[in-house]
Amino acid sequence: MSLSRSRACALAAALVLCIPVAHAAKPADAATLPAPDAALQAAINGSWRAEANVARDAWRHPGQTLAFFGIRPDMTVVEITPGGGWYSEILAPYLRDQGRYIAAVVDPQAVPEGRGRDYQQRARQGLEKKFAEAPAQFGKAEVVAYDPAAPTFGPAGSADMVLTFRNVHNWRSAGQAEGMFKGFHEVLKPGGVLGVVEHRAAADVPADDRSGYVGQAQVIALAEAAGFRLDASSEVNANPRDSKDHPNGVWTLPPSNNHAEVDRAKYQAIGESDRMTLRFVKE
Repeated sequence: MSLSRSRACALAAALVLCIPVAHAAKPADAATLPAPDAALQAAINGSWRAEANVARDAWRHPGQTLAFFGIRPDMTVVEITPGGGWYSEILAPYLRDQGRYIAAVVDPQAVPEGRGRDYQQRARQGLEKKFAEAPAQFGKAEVVAYDPAAPTFGPAGSADMVLTFRNVHNWRSAGQAEGMFKGFHEVLKPGGVLGVVEHRAAADVPADDRSGYVGQAQVIALAEAAGFRLDASSEVNANPRDSKDHPNGVWTLPPSNNHAEVDRAKYQAIGESDRMTLRFVKE
């Protein structure tokens, strides 16, 4: 087992509650913190995962994050804009036999012609290629395309869980965040869970902020306005070394490393961004 794979299997820092007093939520007691079930840990340890992705487990804590959200192998789970499929490598095999994994991607035809459409087309094709090349793991994974101006992610009340990782800043800057959260609420069953991980700003930021960070209270407000209740918050993806004032925003930090080479040691010492981890429930 490689060093990075060993780190991936290690128990991450304990979860603690960290939410504004005005938002009631269940305490997150470290003594009762759920661990990844055996099937989830097996997916995290899967030999099909890219080594570069495994190396990031130390920052993304997939087992503890997904266990905190309450995932089970018999769920229907919709992941919003999975990008290159970092979490797909875990979720699709985990849900393959008993549940459903649905990757919701932007419909390229819903985007104006040009660089934006080309980007979304490449993203969709790349994910579909990844799935097609490993049918043993991804043969039952589904891809649905949505229009970000009027997003729907499946039949109303059809999903047990919706997950989104580091996307909210993009939707806010594009004026799409309110519609996206309403779409999450619509596709979820009553009692369904919305799990959000996002780069955390030190305080509220303007909608057109380009740092990549969002205020935690702002994300909570978006979800509550869509009809969700904040159920719990976790510090599993926190990074107190992140000062959140970098010249190129969150992309200054690993893994983007958008900085001068002379500053590499500085930013490697910080590591990846400080992130909020929030669990919401549709009542």
